[in-house]
Amino acid sequence: MSQSELYDVVIVGAGPGGLSAAIYALRGALKTLLIEKAAPGGQVNLSDEVENYPGFVHVGGAELSMKFAEHARSYPLEELNDEVVAIEPGLQHHTVRTAGGRVIATHAVILATGGSPRKLGVTGEDALYGKGVSYCAVCDGFFFRGKRVIVVGGGDSACEEGLYLAKLAEQVYLVHRRDALRASMILQERVKAECKMEVIWNSVVNEIKADGDGVNAVELKDTRTGELRDMPIDGVFVFIGFVPNNQLVPAGVRLNAEGFVITDDQCRTSIPGVYVIGDLREKYARQIVLSAGDGCMAALSAAHYVEGRKAKLGAETCELPAGLMDTH
Repeated sequence: MSQSELYDVVIVGAGPGGLSAAIYALRGALKTLLIEKAAPGGQVNLSDEVENYPGFVHVGGAELSMKFAEHARSYPLEELNDEVVAIEPGLQHHTVRTAGGRVIATHAVILATGGSPRKLGVTGEDALYGKGVSYCAVCDGFFFRGKRVIVVGGGDSACEEGLYLAKLAEQVYLVHRRDALRASMILQERVKAECKMEVIWNSVVNEIKADGDGVNAVELKDTRTGELRDMPIDGVFVFIGFVPNNQLVPAGVRLNAEGFVITDDQCRTSIPGVYVIGDLREKYARQIVLSAGDGCMAALSAAHYVEGRKAKLGAETCELPAGLMDTH
């Protein structure tokens, strides 16, 4: 990239939403930069199997991510493997700063940073992470082959990961704080039909215990009676939702009480030219197909915005003020 370049759109995050946004932005002839600090695909890479993305009856998460990336790279996409540390809105353009020292100017920013697993917040959880506590069955399930594990949660992710673990573990206990699961009916039926899975209703993990080899038990609390009991176990997998990765959201952008960004139906935030898509955005459901749809909508909206900006500036490109150049 030359020092005087001004991008039409910079996309931060290369999950399904970010890659979809890149495809539509490039098809709209926008000068596009995609920034990702890890591998393209985001959390989809951690899914053993995806069964609800249109066009694929069964597809591995890593394979689907690869197909997204290949599609985006079939266009003249510029990519940067770096970590974004700040997004600074401006009147003439917005500025994106990276850990590698890049200072990048752009008309529009599409933020697609997703979320991170929500923790239980109980004694032993942090100390035993990687020693029997995990947030990714696909990543760590192999280590629990033939063992007894607990999956905490009652939604789609908990059921999906529990079913995956049932292929490896001797026994999987699904611990849920209520008396009914929140997962889709098809997943609930699969859980009921899996002989190696048992649901422990109206219970929460109160503490995670260990010996010298790692996790060896959990203390369960009955949510109705308050009764406590110890249960021997080899591993704990936590799937109780996630918190938004909103650290890069600029000041002035509206958030809801949980920290998700409030947007309109075009994924526009309260700052013109700043868009938020995917799991970072406040929405009813969080699915791969919805993130991809967000990317499409944000890119189409950004194209309209950039066209208006250029018309207002009276030129196809504008010269950057001194000190706001890409300093790489």
